[in-house]
Amino acid sequence: MKSPEYEGSGIRASALLRVRSLWLAPIVLTAILMFFMTLFYIGAIVNPAGHLSGLPVALVNEDRGGTLHGSQVDFGAEVASDLRHSSGVRSRLSLDEVSYAQAEAQMNSGNAYAAIVIPPGFTASLLSAYGLSSASAGTPVIRLPTNPRAGSMGVQLATGVAQPALQHVSSAVGSKLSSEAAKLGTTPRSGVDTASPITVTTSDFRSVPPDSALGLSAFYISLLALMCGFLGAVLVNSSIDAALGYGTTEIGPRWRQRMPVAISRWQTLLTKWSVALVAVPILTGILLLVAAGLLGMNAPHVGELWLFMSFAGIAIAAGTLTLFAAFGSLGQLLAMLVFVYLALASSGGTVPVQALPAFFRFAASFEPLRQVLGGVRAILYFNAQADAGLTRGVVLTAVGLVFWFIAGAAVTRWYDRRGMDRLQPDVLEFVQRSAHAYTARAQAPAASRDAGNDAQAKTTLPETAAPSDQPPAV
Repeated sequence: MKSPEYEGSGIRASALLRVRSLWLAPIVLTAILMFFMTLFYIGAIVNPAGHLSGLPVALVNEDRGGTLHGSQVDFGAEVASDLRHSSGVRSRLSLDEVSYAQAEAQMNSGNAYAAIVIPPGFTASLLSAYGLSSASAGTPVIRLPTNPRAGSMGVQLATGVAQPALQHVSSAVGSKLSSEAAKLGTTPRSGVDTASPITVTTSDFRSVPPDSALGLSAFYISLLALMCGFLGAVLVNSSIDAALGYGTTEIGPRWRQRMPVAISRWQTLLTKWSVALVAVPILTGILLLVAAGLLGMNAPHVGELWLFMSFAGIAIAAGTLTLFAAFGSLGQLLAMLVFVYLALASSGGTVPVQALPAFFRFAASFEPLRQVLGGVRAILYFNAQADAGLTRGVVLTAVGLVFWFIAGAAVTRWYDRRGMDRLQPDVLEFVQRSAHAYTARAQAPAASRDAGNDAQAKTTLPETAAPSDQPPAV
C-alpha cells in the first residue's frame, strides 16, 4: 500500500503544509514588504502642509512708493518685509526677492512654484484709496502668478501659505491707513474695503500644455521609464539564467531545465548588462510610440526624451541586475524597495520634495526617480532647458550608472576570487555527467525502436524494391 503522503509519484500538499518554513517564509517576506510600502507611500503624503519647508517662491517688489505728510512712504517694501519676517511664511516658503525678469526666468525653468508681485503703483493706489493723495490711481492689487508646470500640489501649497499671509498684511496696512485718514479727516474712496484694502489676484503664469494629464504626464512617463529598466532587468535576469541552466523555463504544463554551463558570476553579469543595454532603449521606444504616437500625449523634443529615458532606464536596469548578482532572489525584493517603492515616495511627482518628511527629502537626493522626473519634466514642459532639471538629471543618473557598474564588478569578481560559484565545479561536473547519462539512456530505447521499425519495413518490402546490388530482403 502507498503512503498517504503521496499521490501518484509526488508528495501531497498536506505534507508540505506541515513544514512551517514552507508557508511562513512567503508570508513573512510579504508582510515586511507591505510594511515598508505603507511606510513609504503613506508616510510621504500623509501631511504635506505639516512638513512644508523651503518651497521656492519669488518675491518681486516694483513699488515706486509715494508721499504722505511730506515724507516718502513705501508700502511695497513694508509688505515685502512683513512677508519675509512672518514666521508662518519663513518656516514654509523660501522667498527669493528678485526682479520681475529674474522671477520670470525662475518660473520658466521650474525653479519657483509662484511669484508674489507688488506692482509699481502699489503705494500710490493705497494712498488714493484712502483719500490721502490727490492723484488718481487704480485698485491696490498684488498679483500672484503660479507655475502649474512645476507641479500642481506645489502651487496649491504655495498659494495656501501666501494668500493668508497677504490677507494678514492687508489688514495691517488697512489699519494703519485708516488711522492716518481719520487724523486728516479724509474720506476713503467709494467701494474700498478699508479694513483690508489689498486685492490679491491669482493667475497661471504658464498653463500646462494640452494633452499633458493636467501636468502629471511627466510623472507617469518617468515612472514608466523606471519600470522599463526594472522590469526589463527582471526578465533579462530570468531568461539569461534559464539559458545558462541556472533557472528553469515553465510555460503552462511545460517545464524545462537546461544543462548548467561553467561561467563565472562576473561574466554572467556582463552578459545580462549587455542584453539590458539593447533591451531598455527598445522598451522606452515602445513606451513613447504608444504614449505620444498612439495616444497623442504632448511630447516636444521626443528624440531627446527617448535618449534621456533610455539612459535612465539603463542605469536602473544595471542597478537591478547588480542587486540580483549580489543577493540572488532577495535582490528582486531589494530592487523593488529601492527603485520602486522608496523612489515613488521621494520622487516629488505628486507631493513636492519640500513638503516631504526629512527622511524622504534625504532619499530624494539620490533616488533615481527624482532625477528622472526632473529631466523628463524639463523636456516636456520647459523646452528641454538644462537649468530646468535636465542637467541635474543627466549628471546624477550617470553617477548612479557608474556606481552600479563599480558595485556589480566589485561584488561578482570578489565572489569569483573566493570560489563562490553558483554551482561548485564538482557539482557542475556531476550534473553534466548525470545529464549525459540520462540523455544516453533516453535515446537508447528510441534508437532500438527505430532499428526495429527499419527491420520490419525491410521484411515487408517486395524484392523488386531492393536495389539490384543488394541481397534480397529476408
